[in-house]
Amino acid sequence: MHKYSFEKLEVWKESTQLAIKIYKISGLFPSREKFGLSSQMRRCSVSISSNIAEGTSRLTSKDKAHFMTIAYGSAIELLNQAIISKELSLITNESYLDLRKEIESITNKINALRNHFLKT
Repeated sequence: MHKYSFEKLEVWKESTQLAIKIYKISGLFPSREKFGLSSQMRRCSVSISSNIAEGTSRLTSKDKAHFMTIAYGSAIELLNQAIISKELSLITNESYLDLRKEIESITNKINALRNHFLKT
């Protein structure tokens, strides 16, 4: 089976696993959050890996870097939502710290990829 270039990227693999984790965690939120924080967290977690994938298909390095910037922004948005979720006691402090660690790893890799595209 043919693999697209994004499927080979460690940062894409990590971000898809993060999205799956977010779906599982947010599925435990109260039903009143179905269209609120849960929905927001799911959308932006999927946006991270989606923008990485889309960015790799772009023709110019500038375009590729732009999509990495969008992916980075989605990851920071997710971190903000995780902080709010912790403050509302929707997730445990342990879950929050785990998410924060994963987001930090992903944002570091996105930033490195973005910088690579800007240099080419």
